[in-house]
Amino acid sequence: MTQHGGVELLHRLERGETLISDGATGTYLQSRGLGDGDPEEWNASRPEVVREMAKAYFGAGSDLVLTNTFGGSRVRQRHYGFECRVREFNRLAAEHARSEAPPGRFVVGSVGPTGEVLNDPLKDDPISEAEMYEAFAEQIAALAEGGVDAVNIETMIDVEEAKIAIRAARENTDLVVFSTMFFDKGRRGFFTMMGTTPDVAMRELVAAGADVVGANCGNGVDVMLELAIQLRAATDAPLLVHSNAGIPIAKGREITYPESPEYMAPRFRAMVDEAGVNIVGGCCGTGPAHIRALVSALRG
Repeated sequence: MTQHGGVELLHRLERGETLISDGATGTYLQSRGLGDGDPEEWNASRPEVVREMAKAYFGAGSDLVLTNTFGGSRVRQRHYGFECRVREFNRLAAEHARSEAPPGRFVVGSVGPTGEVLNDPLKDDPISEAEMYEAFAEQIAALAEGGVDAVNIETMIDVEEAKIAIRAARENTDLVVFSTMFFDKGRRGFFTMMGTTPDVAMRELVAAGADVVGANCGNGVDVMLELAIQLRAATDAPLLVHSNAGIPIAKGREITYPESPEYMAPRFRAMVDEAGVNIVGGCCGTGPAHIRALVSALRG
């Protein structure tokens, strides 16, 4: 499937179909031995594991699988000394996922935040809007070269950074664009770490050109269901929600997530039935077993 697959993806959403996404990338790679190293470097050094992950999620029933490129921007890769390999890592990640995609399934490029605060007054040399744009444009162009159908600009806490990434995708590719924010729930409701509410975030992401909007990470499935209802009230755009398998629990050096596939599956179904979520899937702590349970809950 070429990038025209993005057109088919949007057509299926427009026809009212609910699509099932994949589970966590980091959790899967950690189960295969990834420690403190660079996950994106595994696209070059451990390609068999990256392809195995895509095959596992497609085999579990995912309609779309994200690439192993959450930290694939030049800004993030600089921490590992691999900023000159951004094009290679992102292109390979897309090719690995594409190689395992059955007909009628989709590959979505994962684009995470830079980890920098735009024009940070506390830094002597803060990242500028132009530098951030160039980093996203480089990454997204490489994902397009590798054959993704869409990009998911995900786990964003600053709506302005998300809007820069959306613009970079729009101006440098013809890809379908998803954009999801990371919200925390406090006593006054849901906010990003930068203080943006769900209704404002959804409105600004759509205005910036996102085809699909939503939320991911940070919360267990019950809180994400509550958030999903608010997101749907804020927008008529196609909605994507990726839920954690609960809040992580530290046991010594091991991190576990408490929500089982059996616990999450009916709540995933409620996201579709009660909140009208169009694309549903897992985030941190979820794996192929969670996706199989989700498929069973939605499709029997």
